Amino acid sequence: MLPEAKEEIRLRVERLVHDLDARSAFARRGVVRTVGDGVATVAGLDTVGSEELVAFDSGAIGMALELGMDDTGVVLLSASGRVVAGEGVRMLGRLPEVRVSDELLGRLVDPLGNPLDGGPPILGGTPCELLRRAPELTARTAVSKPLHTGLTVIDGAIPIGRGQRELIVGDRDVGKTSLALDVIAAQRAGDVRCVYVAVGQPMSRILTERDTLRRASCLDNVVIVAGDASMSPGMQYLAPYAGATIAEGLTEHGGDALVIFDDLTKHADAYRELALLLGRPTGREAFPGDIFYVHAELLERATAFADGRSITALPIVETTESDISSYIPTNLISITDGQIYLDRARFERDERPAVDVGRSVSRIGSAAQPPALRSPSRNLRVLLSRFESLEALTRVGLELEHSTRISLERGAIMREILRQPRLASRGVGRQILELTAVSEGWLDGLPPRAAAGVVARAVERVQAELGALDETKPVDAAWMDQMAALLCRLREPGSR
Repeated sequence: MLPEAKEEIRLRVERLVHDLDARSAFARRGVVRTVGDGVATVAGLDTVGSEELVAFDSGAIGMALELGMDDTGVVLLSASGRVVAGEGVRMLGRLPEVRVSDELLGRLVDPLGNPLDGGPPILGGTPCELLRRAPELTARTAVSKPLHTGLTVIDGAIPIGRGQRELIVGDRDVGKTSLALDVIAAQRAGDVRCVYVAVGQPMSRILTERDTLRRASCLDNVVIVAGDASMSPGMQYLAPYAGATIAEGLTEHGGDALVIFDDLTKHADAYRELALLLGRPTGREAFPGDIFYVHAELLERATAFADGRSITALPIVETTESDISSYIPTNLISITDGQIYLDRARFERDERPAVDVGRSVSRIGSAAQPPALRSPSRNLRVLLSRFESLEALTRVGLELEHSTRISLERGAIMREILRQPRLASRGVGRQILELTAVSEGWLDGLPPRAAAGVVARAVERVQAELGALDETKPVDAAWMDQMAALLCRLREPGSR
């Protein structure tokens, strides 16, 4: 044999020895005992950590969730149909993660960051763990910066601040998702990046919501994370965590983010299913005892940070027959900073968004409201509450005083003005004009629809002035006089 050939063989052997990883040959491996319904029981993984990823010989990926004395309960995340009893399992030594970068904006992905929209894979960005701890108290600050929702009833009566956790609660099909998408559409300017998390919904509905955001010209500012109904319970369970992680990643270098969890009722159902399959003891309504901790840990990741950035969370929860005292709604109400309650009776009367101001609350209050909006919206809740009480009395034919009739008229006008079409975001200037016109009596004596038309024409006339209004200070008397004169002219018959 020639010396050159011997040298080539020697170099090849050295490379093989150098690349040989003997640890993999002696690494602890497990074996699947049983598998079914998205969960596998594995023996032999004595050193696996909680929520650590494991890989099956068939190519499936799972997450260790139940660490028993003799075996491990593994939640299957991908290719669950391939897993069979008797195949091998190895530990990956890492937790579930997703790559976060601006490439995600405008995309539809699963909880692990895999594209579901037919687009290219997400290759850039930093891998971030899904199951992060909530920030420490020292990293937080008070909520003070307003989040503009574009909905007059919310910005006026239930103001939301950046870094707040505000629950959206109501029965099925009363506009919860529509309201959340309207809030996303109001962020189309791009100063707040949005993450929409869909849990347990059919993919057809998720695609419809994606088309709605595209029509509103705000899809490029939104990441859609889908744990749809066809996915395993494990993927549905991880979806909200993926949304929170993506929101954190998008604000890593400053800025603000909004994350919608639609909805946490289905997330609780997915976790209950996993707990039952893993043999965990059940508690109230068959939910595992730690369901409160699961949701608290998730929602505490939304906050106003001391470094100036913020993550706002709008979780959605579904009630049955308006019962907010059931287990999951009660838990979430106690965790969040307030709730927006949507009422079925209002929805059926076409009062949309069907927000019941009397049962809704924001515990941040006027601290998260532009100063220019505070004065005109100060008595909004009282006005609506008084109007609804008086409206009930008028149905029995009682004779009313003049002041009572004025309250009724203004309440009816306010209800008409608060009625708002889908994806029709209103600026702060318009909201100030609407609320001021009613509270100051500039529209008294007009039928409700005519009054709303007068305000709409006024907005068209002074659109530029309303857009340039300084939100950081109350409006001055000169502006008030100018708007009062304008509305007085527009309410005259024949004016346009």
